[in-house]
Amino acid sequence: MNCFTTPWGELRLTRYPEDPRDRLRAWDAADDYLLRHLAGRDDTAPGADGTTAGGVALTGTVVVVGDRWGALTTALAAHRPVQITDSYLTRQATLANLARNGADPGSVRLRSTRDEPPERVDVLLVRVPKSLALLEDQLRRLAPAVHPGTVVVGTGMVTEIHTSTLKLFEAVLGPVRTSLAVRKARLIHCTPAVPAPDAGDSPWPRVDELPADTGKHAGLTVVNHAGIFCAERLDIGTRFLLDHLPPYRGGGRIVDLGCGNGILGTAAALAAPDAEVLFTDESYQAVASAEATFRANAPASARAEFRAADGLEGVPDGSVDLVLNNPPFHTHRALTDSTSWRMFTGARRALRPGGELWVVGNRHLGYHVKLRRLFGNCEVVASNPKFVILKAVKRSRG
Repeated sequence: MNCFTTPWGELRLTRYPEDPRDRLRAWDAADDYLLRHLAGRDDTAPGADGTTAGGVALTGTVVVVGDRWGALTTALAAHRPVQITDSYLTRQATLANLARNGADPGSVRLRSTRDEPPERVDVLLVRVPKSLALLEDQLRRLAPAVHPGTVVVGTGMVTEIHTSTLKLFEAVLGPVRTSLAVRKARLIHCTPAVPAPDAGDSPWPRVDELPADTGKHAGLTVVNHAGIFCAERLDIGTRFLLDHLPPYRGGGRIVDLGCGNGILGTAAALAAPDAEVLFTDESYQAVASAEATFRANAPASARAEFRAADGLEGVPDGSVDLVLNNPPFHTHRALTDSTSWRMFTGARRALRPGGELWVVGNRHLGYHVKLRRLFGNCEVVASNPKFVILKAVKRSRG
């Protein structure tokens, strides 16, 4: 449990799901800097960064974009903010943190990056994401709702704010200036331009075809919405697993776990047309991409479900025949195995006896150790100097 002291009081915050092994905080210096700026309590001297220390009037429609674990939204709950996030985990963390701190969850309007944005935005607060493409997509979606009086403030760690970040704010919304760095965090102050800049047509989503060197999968359509991992090219780990998909031909249920753009599950569905495929990811952008990829390639009779979730939560025990997984090994900037561990344990619970989990990962991550601990077995299906494909079979009930 983290205790985060803000101008609006002390908050008790955690990430979602709560993991006693995970000691990572649910907020950082960038969140703290933004909140102190809004309250007029900057560490910088008044006027030193081109702004005053008088704070920001949080009136009208306050929109929070890219909140990591709900720290910003929870602190500003009294102002009834609209939270826009690409992360199912962020949404669940926000709900839990609001309840934990006695705030009414109904006071906050929770929207995903796939939902329609508000018609008018009076205060726009942007936690800069790792993906410049996702930032561009969200700024473009929100630009029509921004007006000359809108207060726009971005925040991020110094390592997250680049020249390209500032140019993007300028191209879509208007001129920017940056604050002094405080505890390795920085603010972006943007003044909406009149008339609004012409940023041209959005490049998202990207629609491509798999190249000729992907063998029998060549020519399949792949749809990537902004912010998807490796949206501009086929991820090399996914490509490796695509080359070694299990020879699954029956019916039953297949899961593309952490589906990204859904190309693995789509290829499996085409190889096993009688199967039902579940595409699941914690990213709303990923789930939308997977559905678009599947619809572009699969026949109308193909059966599929698309779900934003924390891994396999909500999937009945013993209901799955095959799980395909290319797990992430980081959460935002932190390297952690907590996500892969939840994916593996969830897969074992959801698989029927005899069901298989196929995992691709970097060799150095040592996933075989975790899989042997969970399943009691682990087989190397294929390997190259960078990646390894592992298969674990559920041998018994439980």
